[in-house]
Amino acid sequence: MSAVCLLLLMLPLVSAQTYHWGPCPTPKVQPNFNLQQYLGRWYEIEKLPASFERGKCIEANYAIRKDGTIQVLNSQFYKDKVRIAEGTAVVQDPREQARLGVSFSYYVLRLFHVDYAWILGRSRFLPPETVRYAKNLLINEGIDLFRMKATDQMGCKDN
Repeated sequence: MSAVCLLLLMLPLVSAQTYHWGPCPTPKVQPNFNLQQYLGRWYEIEKLPASFERGKCIEANYAIRKDGTIQVLNSQFYKDKVRIAEGTAVVQDPREQARLGVSFSYYVLRLFHVDYAWILGRSRFLPPETVRYAKNLLINEGIDLFRMKATDQMGCKDN
């Protein structure tokens, strides 16, 4: 009974998100992934709603730490302030470098999973055909994009 109560208390946190019962899917990953090329700044173009991302000018910056883990710095402009969340990514299997395990200080019980999907670019704006191509890749992986929305990148300063 307490798990049901906890789940009901968590529903407002995920009400804007797309969640499903059961384990996470295992999508295909990019072949010949080059981690060094992945590092650096990425701008959020579109996303499925996430309770921890409500602002504008959202971007992520990936850098290798001395211990070999990857520092993930996400920033957004929300309620007149730049807000930063720091996480850690690790390559879980050296044979599959494109599959990164990313964690932040929050977690969700494994009773269900939340679909997160982002389209990121090296510039704040991408050509529409590039966004369509990215969306088709997500659709082919079974991701429901009905709730996907564009991120506001207008009037942003470098964070």
